[in-house]
Amino acid sequence: MRSGITRVRLRPGYGETSPKRFSRKRAVIGVVAGLAAWIAVVAVAGLIMRSLWSAYSRVADAMTFTLPMMLARLSIGALATLAAGWITSAIAPRPPLVRLMPGVILLLVFIPQHIALWHTFPLWYHLAFLVSLVPLTYLGGASHSAVRLTA
Repeated sequence: MRSGITRVRLRPGYGETSPKRFSRKRAVIGVVAGLAAWIAVVAVAGLIMRSLWSAYSRVADAMTFTLPMMLARLSIGALATLAAGWITSAIAPRPPLVRLMPGVILLLVFIPQHIALWHTFPLWYHLAFLVSLVPLTYLGGASHSAVRLTA
């Protein structure tokens, strides 16, 4: 005998937290955290490089970098960009395109900066930095997803 209580069955993801459901709030928080991670990695690595590499510290303000210095700067940028994608994906794993957003935002911010500094660096430096932002952000996010799947 039934008691007259009707059970309402909710659609999956409706009214409950589901990891498969897209959350705009999580996406925004993930992108902001990814950008903050990028800034933090670049700032800390820049401070370390200035304190440990006296030749770099002497030329940093004038931006008259040698080839090893430019490669070090690009490496820091690559590490920071991977971290941005990883953090974004850790907070907002769905949809996968969200992990591209920090890279797109960084690209939009840095295009004018690199245009202003066009004469300061060789063409390959600008291209290496700008072209890598979106793919490395995605790769950082994909590496988080791969770690999550194997765990």
